Amino acid sequence: MGAELTRPVLRVTGLSKRFGGTRALTDVDLEVARGEIHALIGPNGSGKSTLIKILAGYHHAEPGALAELDGEPFGLGQVTASRHERLRFVHQELGLVGELSAVDNLALSHGYARTALGNIRWPEMERRTTALVERFGLGIDVRRPLSAATPVQRAVVAIAAALQGWEGRRGVLVLDEPTAVLPPGEVARLFDIVREVRDAGASVLYVSHRMDEIFALADRVTVIRGGRRIATRAVAGLTPRSLAALMAGEEMETDHRPAARSATAGAVLEVRDLWAGPLRGIGFDLAGGERLGITGLVGSGHEIVPYAVCGAHAGRVSGRLRLPQRAERWTDAGDAGGLGLPLVPADRAGEGVIGDFSVGENLTLPLLHRLRARGGRLHRRRESSLAEDWIQRVGVRTAGRGARITTLSGGNQQKVVMARCLAQRPPVLALCEPTAGVDIATRLQLYDLIERQTEEGMGVIVSSSDTQDLLALCTRVLVVRDGRIVRELGGREITEPALVHAMEGTD
Repeated sequence: MGAELTRPVLRVTGLSKRFGGTRALTDVDLEVARGEIHALIGPNGSGKSTLIKILAGYHHAEPGALAELDGEPFGLGQVTASRHERLRFVHQELGLVGELSAVDNLALSHGYARTALGNIRWPEMERRTTALVERFGLGIDVRRPLSAATPVQRAVVAIAAALQGWEGRRGVLVLDEPTAVLPPGEVARLFDIVREVRDAGASVLYVSHRMDEIFALADRVTVIRGGRRIATRAVAGLTPRSLAALMAGEEMETDHRPAARSATAGAVLEVRDLWAGPLRGIGFDLAGGERLGITGLVGSGHEIVPYAVCGAHAGRVSGRLRLPQRAERWTDAGDAGGLGLPLVPADRAGEGVIGDFSVGENLTLPLLHRLRARGGRLHRRRESSLAEDWIQRVGVRTAGRGARITTLSGGNQQKVVMARCLAQRPPVLALCEPTAGVDIATRLQLYDLIERQTEEGMGVIVSSSDTQDLLALCTRVLVVRDGRIVRELGGREITEPALVHAMEGTD
């Protein structure tokens, strides 16, 4: 490892934080050694994000907490120029301005290159930005607004922004769930960049829910649960099961596989000649009780499929769709929104929840037409009953249905989005990156929830770049490359090597 464990570059002791009546952190200690990749892991709601936001100066710690960078004290909740240069962050929310390009987003933190007269040197700015993002090989147009970029591309821009001017620095780079929506190839590239940062003399605090990442990348791991530090261990002395036990407080099975059962007879969705974005006339049938995976590399078009069949794709769509158990008539794909199929989107924060609304309001939003009393007024008691029922069904951890949705962890917000879709009682549920940014315990809960729906005859589409999701959930997988389905895998054919080879075209 090469880390000087007796000389921490970052040390935090006695860190506590309370939000109203909720205690988010209690006397947490954390040390990151020089030249170390230190993982931070814990269940959703354990306090990881609060800890990171305190380090970044977004929240203030309670009195009594102490923090040092290279032996120099700094205030938790205060940001100074020297601290900014030595402590860099990529937050789970990314902190980007969607209306601006990658060039402008990077310039927000490090300024623009200017001529002697003060004019912006645009060619140089574009070259700088391109040099930072091209190492990921995603073909990002650095001049386009980031609102038009994919979640993967936005994540890359956020990471590039944090790495500006970092070469040779001896500070700490904090990465909060950086791979939540990255497919395998981009994850490997990110790992290489993280190691380069470490080898250049910096330390890395790496927050992740994916245990395979912890074992592939980290030197040590700190586990927090219920706002308290449970343990700090060398990764080399742990196994996935022992690490999961530290996270959950009990032994748990980490290797989930779909139940070996046949789909219900008959298709619940038929798709023909679907064109949208890079998609080039794909077609497939989805049976009742089937969990159909759709995957591919970034830009292949796999991530557009659930949006297109639900009528949520922003671009032009053509093709035909049919729900044969509802009607014999085919529907033009451009009118797919009229079929009423719900979507669990990839970008939970930007597309899945309304931050100013409560848990209950987010959950019942598409069902208000069913909750009208005479005269058109909302039947509040029925709305409350519906929200409470689904909060219990999917196991949302919340202070109540009236709590603001942003007070929930990412995994619990995802459960709310899932509940909102399931409450509509659809024949088909479309999921895009369903477990992005959730811990292993919540991931397993979501897997079980999805399985229960298919047992009742629902068909499920799972569009994911996460091979763990595909292995754990899907009874059949379609691999998309260059806009076309190039491989179909079923049953025991669904293995990680087979998926990766088919995605990359090396099968």
